[in-house]
Amino acid sequence: MNEINKSAAFWRSFPIFEGFNKETLGEIAGIATWRKWSPGTVIFQRGDEGTYLIVLVSGRIKLSLITPQGKELSLRQLEAGSILGEMALLDGQPRSADATAVVATEGYVISKRDFLDILTRNPTAAQAIIHYLCTKLRETTEQLETIALYDLDARVARFFLATLRNIHGEELPDSANLQLSLSQTEIASIVGASRPKINRSILALEEAGAIRRNDGIIHCHIGRLYGIAEPDDD
Repeated sequence: MNEINKSAAFWRSFPIFEGFNKETLGEIAGIATWRKWSPGTVIFQRGDEGTYLIVLVSGRIKLSLITPQGKELSLRQLEAGSILGEMALLDGQPRSADATAVVATEGYVISKRDFLDILTRNPTAAQAIIHYLCTKLRETTEQLETIALYDLDARVARFFLATLRNIHGEELPDSANLQLSLSQTEIASIVGASRPKINRSILALEEAGAIRRNDGIIHCHIGRLYGIAEPDDD
């Protein structure tokens, strides 16, 4: 059994706990349980009761939906530093998507009863959760805007920039290297396109000098990516 990490800095590195004080983070560590999931494990399914959230420490989890035609629609790929399952836990509604471990994955599970008890006793933590949920809503709005308003090259460029921001923060360097664990098929599901179109778009970004691929590493020219992500309509 893995020893529970009790460091306040560790727990605060997850956005949902960012506004929690040290004492509340200690309580969070006290209710967390370490879990492991092997590749291909279905962690929960759409419609399941939301009785816990997951703090993802290593590995990768895919959130997806099965369409009425029986096709799988990949919604998002979550990696270390992510939280999942919190929405159903907080609003009392069933799970909204399937969650599957893509690779060997490890993290902490926190039960609904224990988590809500902490929020009830800590108004500051409850306020921090409201801030977290508002941020999530803004991110969803931006994602919908990207799909609806931008052409595919811009969407792929915005995908690269969003991934880089997860690593470096909002202030990006002039250039940065990116090693993606996602396939082109998975990227296609995220940005709403087919794999062949994603391949053509990545080639277009290379031709524009926005990215360069070498041995699995994507070398990104931030300024040129921004130029493609936010095209000038004038």
